[in-house]
Amino acid sequence: MAAASGGREEGGSMAALARLQERLSELREEYFLANRSIDEDRKIKYRAAVKIQSWFRGCRVRAYLRHLNAMVILIQKWWRGYRCRKHFRKMLETAYFIMKMNFYNEMAVRIQKRWRGYYVRKYIHNYYALKKYLQAVSVNNAFVRSELQEYVEMKENEEKMKDLEKKEKEKKYQARKMHYLLSTEQIAGIYNSPFRKSPDPMELLLRNSKPLSHRRKQVKSPFAYELYDWPTCKKPPAFVTALPLPPIGRQKPQGPFRDTAEVLWQRYKPLEPTLRVAESISSPLEKAREGIKREEWRNPIHDNETFEQWCHLFFSSKSLEKLTPALGK
Repeated sequence: MAAASGGREEGGSMAALARLQERLSELREEYFLANRSIDEDRKIKYRAAVKIQSWFRGCRVRAYLRHLNAMVILIQKWWRGYRCRKHFRKMLETAYFIMKMNFYNEMAVRIQKRWRGYYVRKYIHNYYALKKYLQAVSVNNAFVRSELQEYVEMKENEEKMKDLEKKEKEKKYQARKMHYLLSTEQIAGIYNSPFRKSPDPMELLLRNSKPLSHRRKQVKSPFAYELYDWPTCKKPPAFVTALPLPPIGRQKPQGPFRDTAEVLWQRYKPLEPTLRVAESISSPLEKAREGIKREEWRNPIHDNETFEQWCHLFFSSKSLEKLTPALGK
């Protein structure tokens, strides 16, 4: 019985194994499909989990960045406020210091002005003496102006008299020059019109004047030395030579000529050398400069030092005391 039961079991196992071998391909297919569906579900769930995690982490990071931005703005606000308050406090201190210094300077200037005014009025300028001096100067100026006015009038009168004399001389010279216009017994001149009751003053002047005579031209002697032709000669030769006779066909000179004395003076006038010509070659340049300085000192245009000394002399108290008795006289 035992053997029979053992054989039955072995036969059943073998049948089950055969049935499993027959269904092995189907089992493999079912196993593959089941694993495939499980993998697809797992991938879908993985993607969903990744998306949820990315969204959550993004929300958290954005919230953290907003928090950081707010904190940074707060820190910057406090820091800038502190720095601006510090700068404003410094500006306020500087402005207050400048205001105090300006006030102190103004007060110092006032004190100096009062003290200097007092010192000048008491020790430098005597007001009453200066007033007397200025009154004396005004009186003296008025006297000097009157004298100058009289002098100017006298000079003007002299100039007018000279002009009148010059015009009279020119008129007489013209009368002598135009003596040929004098009227004769037969022919009346241009200044003696028959339609006038009395002759013209020029006609009377022509009657009283003599005709202008032409001077003979002085001919230089051929025996004169050539030394007298040198420009440095100051005088013409003193000796008189015989004048040659004029040629027969010589024409009479036309018109008036310049005076011989004026021509000789212009010809033999002395030289006026410049500084460079007047100084010798061997003299140093400093010598010429000293000469120019002496000339400038002799004829000054503006002498401030002398003017200051004059003001100090006349504005000093001693000179005013000396001047006061003279003013009283």
